[in-house]
Amino acid sequence: QVQLVESGGGRVQPGGSLRLSCAASGFSFSSYSMRWYRQAPGKDRELVASISSAGIVTQYADSMKGRVTISRDNAKNMVYLQMNNLKPEDTAVYCCNAVRNWDDYWGQGTQVTVSS
Repeated sequence: QVQLVESGGGRVQPGGSLRLSCAASGFSFSSYSMRWYRQAPGKDRELVASISSAGIVTQYADSMKGRVTISRDNAKNMVYLQMNNLKPEDTAVYCCNAVRNWDDYWGQGTQVTVSS
């Protein structure tokens, strides 16, 4: 049974930090590229960050470049998103996504709210 379970979301003030985690099970995690997406109400889903299967190559959205870091631990089947200097416009549901060829798995998402 494939599972991706996000955690670490919550409410923070502008300028605060959060570390999101995604725990994977039921598939060959180390063979998959991992991505973090976000979607805010009334907005399109946006790719925040991606990391290659071995963790060598990372990519970031321009809107968050310099404020976020994606990482993974293949021994633990975990992927992380460290977010710093958060802004109100970062408020969204953040979802973990696993991709390999045509395989595509999604987590349920975790809410991040940035508000004073």
